[in-house]
Order: sequence, then structure tokens, then C-alpha cells
Amino acid sequence: MFNFLSNNLLNKYNKIIIKINQFYIKIRDYSDKDLKKQTEKLKFSLKEQKYNTYAILPEAFATAKTAIQRATGITLFDVQLLGGIILHHNNITEMKTGEGKTFVAILTAYLNSLLKKGVHIITVNDYLATRDSDMAKQIFYYLNIEIGLVIQKTNYSKRKIEYNCDITYITNSELGFDYLRDNMALNQSDIVQTNFYYAIIDEVDSILIDEARTPLIISGSTKVENKLYQKAQKISELLIHKEHYDIDEKAKNIVLTEQGILYSEKFLNIQNLYNINSPWIKYILNALKAKELFLKNRDYILKNKQVIIVDEFTGRTMEGRRWSDGLHQAIEAKENIQIEAENKTLASITYQNLFLIYQRLCGMTGTAKTEENEFLKIYKLPVLEIPTNKKCIRKDLPDLVYKSEYNKWEAIASECFDMYQIGRPTLIGTTNVEKSELLSKMLNKLNIPHNLLNAKPENIARESEIIMEAGRKYAITISTNMAGRGTDIILGGNPDKLAKNTLINFVKNNYHSNLKDKKDNINSILNNININYLYNTINNNKIDEEINKILIHIPNDDKYSIEKNNIYNIYKKLVKEYNKVCRNERKDIVNLGGLYVIGTERHESRRIDNQLRGRSGRQGDKGTSRFFLSLQDYLFRIFGGKTIENLMTTLNIENNIPIESIVLSRSLNSAQKKVESYFYDIRKQLFEYDEVINNQRQAIYTERKKILRSTFTRDCIIEYGEQTINEILNQYNNNNNNKEKILKQIIKLLNINITLNISELSTMNLKEIKFFLYEQLRISYDLKESYLEQLKPGLIRQLEKYYLLQQIDQAWQEHIEKMNLLKEYIGWRSYAQQDPLIEYKNEAFNLFINMVTYIRQTVIYLIMRSRLIINIEN
Repeated sequence: MFNFLSNNLLNKYNKIIIKINQFYIKIRDYSDKDLKKQTEKLKFSLKEQKYNTYAILPEAFATAKTAIQRATGITLFDVQLLGGIILHHNNITEMKTGEGKTFVAILTAYLNSLLKKGVHIITVNDYLATRDSDMAKQIFYYLNIEIGLVIQKTNYSKRKIEYNCDITYITNSELGFDYLRDNMALNQSDIVQTNFYYAIIDEVDSILIDEARTPLIISGSTKVENKLYQKAQKISELLIHKEHYDIDEKAKNIVLTEQGILYSEKFLNIQNLYNINSPWIKYILNALKAKELFLKNRDYILKNKQVIIVDEFTGRTMEGRRWSDGLHQAIEAKENIQIEAENKTLASITYQNLFLIYQRLCGMTGTAKTEENEFLKIYKLPVLEIPTNKKCIRKDLPDLVYKSEYNKWEAIASECFDMYQIGRPTLIGTTNVEKSELLSKMLNKLNIPHNLLNAKPENIARESEIIMEAGRKYAITISTNMAGRGTDIILGGNPDKLAKNTLINFVKNNYHSNLKDKKDNINSILNNININYLYNTINNNKIDEEINKILIHIPNDDKYSIEKNNIYNIYKKLVKEYNKVCRNERKDIVNLGGLYVIGTERHESRRIDNQLRGRSGRQGDKGTSRFFLSLQDYLFRIFGGKTIENLMTTLNIENNIPIESIVLSRSLNSAQKKVESYFYDIRKQLFEYDEVINNQRQAIYTERKKILRSTFTRDCIIEYGEQTINEILNQYNNNNNNKEKILKQIIKLLNINITLNISELSTMNLKEIKFFLYEQLRISYDLKESYLEQLKPGLIRQLEKYYLLQQIDQAWQEHIEKMNLLKEYIGWRSYAQQDPLIEYKNEAFNLFINMVTYIRQTVIYLIMRSRLIINIEN
């Protein structure tokens, strides 16, 4: 429904939208050749307007709108143009599911790509990045704009090319890891990223809110402590909850009781479990966390004898990601599989500080309004709600609350049975793999056909097919969290996708045996075809090129020539037939009330619940949503309090009878707000603490880049030497007892050969000593340089760069470890009435100064006393 603010927004930008549509009427009649010329014309206009993108926005948007129509057959709505304008003004655009956010990003990306500074469109997973970039390539073919793609499997050698494209589609994790890898590079040529100028973040709440609780970390392996993990696992099995340890589910933490400490000490035959030299406490607590807080088929799955993390927000697996600080190893010990080496942090950054590097930032999602304060405070991004193209008429029914979880699942299964009987499509959202499989078993017992979509590999492989079928008559679909699925559920089904799927199966079944020796996989080729593009450009000359992408791997024998000639006709007939079927099904489903969405548990965040609800009622469709809950649900147990349970006991309500009331709704909303506030505090604290290390990170990375780009690093070495002299002479000036000892220390460190006696040197004043040592440093270095240059020209420069980068990286990694330890214990300072954050800043500053001093002194020591000369002579 259009709200007051949304209408104001529409009115505010109405003149610009009218201008865009006026340009569109003119540009849509251009030939393909003339449309391609628009890009150069707009670049020239931009130059004339002194690179003011707002001046050319209407014509640029109209050009992109034409290309979208030509490539996909879709004409953008005014609300989509409004979404693009809002994005360009550096805001977060909230657009409901099914409103076409993907096209909105293309409008803004095209306009900003004209500046030739690079545009990054960031998505939550490889599937969405690949899908969106494939579509963008077909659209931007008409505009001479290069599209890049960076996903997990993108070759490192190709990444530089992809980043150099006008617009690059990339996942948030790959962006972060490439940034960290670039700042660990030993050669300028190894750096793949270019400018951090303009970013459009898809599913912005998922990336900047949900994933912002944990930093991105690049790790290196250390020694495996198998015996420690295995013994800790045995202890955890013997320790009893509430007797030996307490669980804090809110903070996901475990605390040993006094009995638990004594029991562990007795088992391990040690005096003090908390002795600083004893490693055991960390291993025992991790083993208990693995036992109680990290559960199989909820937090992780087992695949090929490996523990694979399941993303709690999207329900997807996160292959290649591992929990840090020994937790992942503790889970491997629990599951009795091979324990991999523990990780050592080599580089890390939070998503907050990663995205704040961009000069310009914007984002889009269906659910951001509940977190608008956080977006504004941390990222300076206002959230603006865009009205839906058609009024939303979905009915969100009151929650039903049961006393026990058993009765809740019984009621859900019964509801699914009723919906299947009448043929109404139903989507059931569950919070984890375990619950989704429980409901699946219940539906199997009731003989209800259904599809299951969760983190298990066999289900992920069928994801697009399952979602494609979810809006059809009699479809019952069980899914873990629906965030970032990237596919709309269309009532009656999507005729284009159904036809495409049938065509794929047809080609595979008829020609698969002939493709065994072919390099490319027929399925991946067919999946990359934009069938909608084919269907809407039948009269276009390029249709043959697109058809050939389907047919290229079908053998050329005479036997198959008829199929080759007729396959597109088969496709056209399929689309025609599916159009009839889907149209009729849609009418029946609308009469039944549209898609019915069932939530099985309230999530910690209201946004995730809204994402699930938003799958129903797209583009003015009818729909219904309802949550079935129990008093044993996580949210009630941890944050809900006893109010509701006492109410149900007082009213003496039977177990199988649910209640719905205003008191309930208020309590639930209050519980969710508490959770959101709790996690906001965690993210805010992480951001505040990381801001301290971020300033240090930027200083170190700037220094590294300066060294990498420099062709003459001698100046850097001399500068390090002079600063080292200054730092040690400060001690000399403040120390009256050991002045000669300090002078000897400088001379030894710098490896200076001087004929002057130390006692004579100490008779000079401080200024004279300083300039004397400066001079001796340069003389000694000149001699070393000339000698090495004779052995091998350019060797000294290589040696300088190697020592500089090696020592910076090594010292920075050790500094990160110290900072992590500091963050862990600094909280105890609050008991002494000290602000932990201020104390952390002070301690961090001292650690940083010490690290920088250590880097300079070590580099000077190594380069002045390098034994590489001896090796060369040998």
C-alpha cells in the first residue's frame, strides 16, 4: 500500500521520471547501432557538464531502459526508475520482493560506469552474481559496456581483467578477500583490484547487518594439536549441564562451575586449569560449545567428511569458511573426523570498514526499514521505501501459539494437508536443516508430495527448479531461510522457465550419450541461455547466434539435422502450451487465495520474517502469511520471559489449542526488538573496536602500497635508518648513566664502520651526534650498494623491497594476534571503573608504535648486516 512518505518521494522526483520517459520515447526507436553510440555521446555530455552525473541522469536512464526492453522484452515501471534515482543519491532503496530490484541496479550502474572509475555490484552469493551478470551482459551488449564477474571459482589471473571492466558483479566475501590479498601482495602486478569508487549492494541488510557480526579473515595454518582436541572432547562428554557448566544461549557462551573446574583438573591431573601456562581451558570450552551450541544440520552439515558451515540467515552452505580460535577443530573432534590445522590470522577486516572505503555507496533490499538507524549511524545511508507498482493485498494473519513444539508441528502438517487437498500452493519457512527434515518426514507419513530446499547438497542442486515449481497448483515447498534466493515465486508457474527446463531435459536425454567427450557441460551451457531474450527477439537477426548456444554441442550428423532445424520451433510450442497451463492454474490459485506462506518460528530479526512473508503477494497478487509458534521456540525461551506461559497456564488451555492475542503479538515484537538491540550492540562494539585497528591497518597498507609502487626504495631505507637513529637518541638524551652503551647499540644496529672512538663521540652535543650518524649511515649504505650493484645490477633494490615487505607483513600478523588478545582481556578493566574502549585505544596505540619501531629497526638491521653477499660470492 502506498504510504504517505512514499507518495511524497514519488512526487519529489516526478519531474525527473517524466523526463526519463520523454527521452525513452525518442530513444526506443533507435537502431542497435545508434543505441550503442549513446554511450559515447553521454560520456561527451558528462565531460561538458564537468562530470556532473545528475545533469545527464534522465537521458542515461532512458538509454538503459531501452536496452533492458530490447534485451529482455521488459519495460520498466516508474517505481523502478524512482528506485534508480534513489540509489544514485547514495541511499538504501527498500523495494518489496518481485518489484525488479535487479533492473534498478542496472540503471544506476550504467550512469556511473560512464565516469570510467569502475562500478561494483555486490551480491550475497555466487549464484546471484552469475545470474545477474549474465543478464547484464545481454543488456549492455546494446550499450558497449563491459561486464565483469568475480566469484569463488574465478581464476586469480583473470580477476584483474574482471575488475577493470566498466561494471563488475562480485560477491561480498570475494571482494573482501581480494582486498586483503592485494594488501599482502609482494609484487605490484599481483594486485587485482582497482578503484573503490562506486558500490551498489544487493540484499544490503544481509551483507551490512547480518554478516557484519563476524570479520573477514585470511588465515594461515599452524601446528595441529590433535591430542588436546580429542582429550577435551572426552572431558566434554563427561561434564554435565547445570552441574559442571552453565550455558548462556543469548551470548552463545559457556561458563564452568566450581565443580566443573575441579572435575576437569582431576581428570587432567593438573593443579590449576586457569594457569597462564596451561592450554586446557580454551580447548574444554570449545569442546562444550561444540557439544551444546553448535548442532549438526542446524549450524553445520557434514559433506565428504568435512564440517561445512550453514549460513544462519540464508540457509546456504559456506564452503571454504571455518570458525576461528579452535572452534572448528572442536566440532571436527566431536564428529570424529580428521582435525585440520588451526588457523593463524594473517589479515582481517570487518564489512563495516571494508565498505566505508568506497567514495560512494548505496544499496537495495526488500527489508531494511527495521534497521534504518544502524544504516544511518554507521554507514551514513538513509533508507527510503519505494511504493510497490501494484497495491499489496497480502493478508498477514495473527500468530498461533501452542504450548508444546510437538503440537505446533502437528498443526503445521495438518495445515499443509488441508492446503494440498484444495490445491493451494504453500511455502513453509523453517529456521534450519533439522526442522525442515522433520516436517518433510511428517508430510511423507501423510502421503503429501512436496519439495525440500535446504543446505544439503542434493537439495541445493535443484534450487531453481524447486522455486520455479513453488507457485504451481498443489505445490508444497519446505525451505530454510529465503533470503538471497534471487528467484520470484510466480503463481501458476513461469512459462518461460518451465519451457526452458523441458528443453534442457529434452536435449540432455536425447543427446547426452553423444556428449561424453565434449569439453563443456551441456547443462551449464543451457542454463546460461536467456530464454526470455530468445522469446522476445524472434525477428532479430541475432536469434540464430543465441539458438546456436543451445545447439552447438548437439552432433552434426545427418541423424540430428532435423532436430537442429526444429528445436526452436519445439521451444516456441512449449512456451505457448505452458502459457495456457500457467494462465489457467493462476486463475484457480488466485480464487484459492494465492500463495500461502507458513512461518514455523519467529527469527531473531523481524527482517528475516518479513523476507519470508514477502514471497507472497508480489505485484498485487493475492496471498496469505501466518506463523505457527510454540512456547519452546528459541525466541520465547531466551527472550520472551514467563508472561505468556503463565497466561496459558492461568487460562488452562489445552495443548492442542493455540491462542492468538494482542498480548502475544506485543510480547513477540518486544522479544524480537530485544534480540535486534542485543545484536546491534555486538555489531556496534565490533565496529568501534575495529575502527581502532582500521586506522592502523590503513597506515600499514598505505606504507605497503608506497613500497610496492616505488622503483627506488633506497629513500625509504635511509628514512627508516634516520628515524631509528632519532628514536634511540631520544633514549640517549634521557639517560645519563649508559650513554656510551646506547651509542654502541646504534653503531652495532646500523653496522657502521667508524674510526672515531665512542668516548670521543659522546663528547659531541646531541645535534652533532645525530648528523654525524646520518652521514655515516649514508656512507656505509653507499658502499654496500655499490658493492652489490657490481655483483648484480638491481640486486640492492630487490633486497630492499623484500626486507621491507617481509618485515611489515610479519610484524602486522603478530600485531593482529596481540590486538585480538588485548580485545579479549580488556573487558576486565571495567571492574576497575575504567572504560574498556578508551583503555583499548591507549594500549593499541602503544602496541602500534612499538610495532612500527620494531619494523624500522629490524629492516635496517637485516639490510645493513645481510649475509646475502657471502652467498653470492660462493
